[in-house]
Amino acid sequence: MGDPALSRRGFLAVSAAAGLGMTALSGCGGDSDGGSSGTTTIEWWNISTTQPTKDVWAGLAKKFEAQNPKVKIKIVQLENDAYKSKMTALTASGKLPDIFHTWGGGVLKQQVDAGLVEDLTDSTKAWADGLLPVAKQPYLIDDKTYGIPFDIGMIGFWYNKALFKQAGVSAPPTTWSGFLDAVRRLKSAGVTPLALAGKEKWPGMYYWAYLAMRTAGVDALRKAADDKDFTGAGFVQAGGHLKELVDLQPFQKGFLGAAYSTPTGQAATVGNGKAAMELMGQWAPVVEADAGKGLGADLGFFPFPAVEGGRGSITEVFGGGGGHALRKGAPQAAVDFLKFFASQATDQELVKKTGVLPVVPAAESSLTDPNLTAVQAQLKAATGFQLYLDQAYAPAVGQEINDSVAALIAGSKSPEQVTQSVTKTAKEEQ
Repeated sequence: MGDPALSRRGFLAVSAAAGLGMTALSGCGGDSDGGSSGTTTIEWWNISTTQPTKDVWAGLAKKFEAQNPKVKIKIVQLENDAYKSKMTALTASGKLPDIFHTWGGGVLKQQVDAGLVEDLTDSTKAWADGLLPVAKQPYLIDDKTYGIPFDIGMIGFWYNKALFKQAGVSAPPTTWSGFLDAVRRLKSAGVTPLALAGKEKWPGMYYWAYLAMRTAGVDALRKAADDKDFTGAGFVQAGGHLKELVDLQPFQKGFLGAAYSTPTGQAATVGNGKAAMELMGQWAPVVEADAGKGLGADLGFFPFPAVEGGRGSITEVFGGGGGHALRKGAPQAAVDFLKFFASQATDQELVKKTGVLPVVPAAESSLTDPNLTAVQAQLKAATGFQLYLDQAYAPAVGQEINDSVAALIAGSKSPEQVTQSVTKTAKEEQ
C-alpha cells in the first residue's frame, strides 16, 4: 500500500501510465453542485472490486439514493494499485473526487497540506465521536478530522490448518525461529509454505515492517521517520531475518510476477489450497474466496511471531483500516453519505456481508466469524499499533520501502542497502 512520490512522475506521465484520460480528470467532482434538474451528483471512488463487497457497496449507494431522492452517487471502483496511481495523478492535478478511499497517514497529510481535503471536524463531530477511537487515529491530522473510517484491522498470517497438519506443524508458531522451522517442515512435506504477490510489492513490505517492529520496536519506526534515519541496527537485522526466510525459497513458483487478487495471484493460491500461508489483512478471507475457492473451516489466523532478542512484542500490531475523505468544497450530500456509511445499520451490514471489523461499537454483536473475532481480540489486546508504512510516511518514503524490500526479496539488494536507500529518500524529503 503506497503512492509513488508526486515528484517522481509528471502529471501527464502518470495519467497516461494509469490509463486516466484528461476527460476523466477534468470531470472529477465537476458535477457535484447540481444542475437544472436540482439533482446533486456525488462521485465516490473506492477500491472495493472483489465480491461480495463490490455489490454490497453498490447496494448501499442505491439505498442512500432512495433515502435522498435529489442525490445521485456515481461509483468509480478501481483495484488497489490502479487506484493509487490515479489518485496520485488527481492529487497532482489539484482536483480530487467528492468522496475517496483513504488509508490516512502521510499520504492523506500530503493531500491535506495541498489544501485538497475537507476538514470534517465540526461537520461530523455529533456522530463521529461515537466511532472506535483506534479506527479514527489514521485520519487525525493536527487534531483535526479529515477522514471517517469504515474498517479497522491488522496484518497477520492466514493459514491452512489441513496443510499444517499434513506437514506435522501442530500449532501456529509464536517465535521467528519457530516460524522458519514451520516453513522447513512444510517444504519437506511438499507444501508451498507462503504465497506472495511479488509484482505488487506492498505485500512483501509487510514482512520487513513487522520484522522491524519485532527487532527494533514500534517506537523505533516512529523515531526513524522523525530523524529521517532508518540505518539503525534493528532495521538492518529486520532485513537479515527476511533474507533468512527468502533463502528458504518459501514462495510459490512465479511469485515475483504474481498479483494479489487475480485468479492466479496470492489470495487465490492460498484460497485454492496451493500454499499454506499468506501475510495479509483482515480482508484476506473474503478475497481468498472471491479469487479462489476459499478454505472454509480449514482457515485459521495467527499474529506475526516474536523475534528472539528483539525489542518488540507479539502484542504490537501492524495494520490499519479503510476510510473515506472528501475533496475540499464537497457538497453537504457527501457529508450526509459519510454519516449514512458510518451508521450502526450500515456497519452491521458491512460486518455481516463483507467481513470488515466494526468501527461502530454497537455493531460488534454482528461479528460471528471466528477468525475475524480472533483478529478483533488481537486488536483489543494490542500494546502498540503501527499504520502501514507506505501510508504512515510521506509517499516517497513509503514507496521506497516497498521498492527496496521488493529488491531484497528478489535478491538484488542487501539488508544494509534497504536501510540506506530508505534513509536517502527520507532525507531528500526534507
